[in-house]
Amino acid sequence: MKFILIFGPQAVGKMTVGQELAKKTNLKLFHNHMTIELLEPIFGFSPSLWKLSTLFRKEIFKTAAASNIYGLIFTYVWAFDQQEDWDFVNEICDIFESQKASLYFVELEAGTDTRLERNKSYNRLEHKPSKRNVEWSEKELQASMAQYRLNSHENEIEKENYLRIDNTDTSAEQVAAFIKDNFRL
Repeated sequence: MKFILIFGPQAVGKMTVGQELAKKTNLKLFHNHMTIELLEPIFGFSPSLWKLSTLFRKEIFKTAAASNIYGLIFTYVWAFDQQEDWDFVNEICDIFESQKASLYFVELEAGTDTRLERNKSYNRLEHKPSKRNVEWSEKELQASMAQYRLNSHENEIEKENYLRIDNTDTSAEQVAAFIKDNFRL
């Protein structure tokens, strides 16, 4: 079992890179909006949504880790200045490590202008209905940049299998090919 965590700020291309990586490997993609889009029409962006989303994700992780699938890709917006995000990532890692899975970390970064443009992309809006109000989504993207630290500091991620990729000017296909080759997936 392989577990690949693709993380970075909103609209950096996590899901799109994950889609391309899934096409190039036998990995399954579980992007973070899969639970959000299930719950948002019922609960809105409320504490109830986040509580249930976390519960669903953990159960999916446990089931996937114990299964015979080749591996799972998960995308995540990791606020490095929030202990609860560190705790969540550590808990995910513990779930997969308890089943002897190999862990891989991919951090994406891109310039703000690139991310604002990607925020309006067809693929993003197709798979993330809650982002279709682009004006709201752009404001939320900019507010989160001001409120949280969404990329790590140098040497902050102390994992053996870790890549940091600036994908501002690189296609999702190229990034996925690089990840696949680098980690021998």
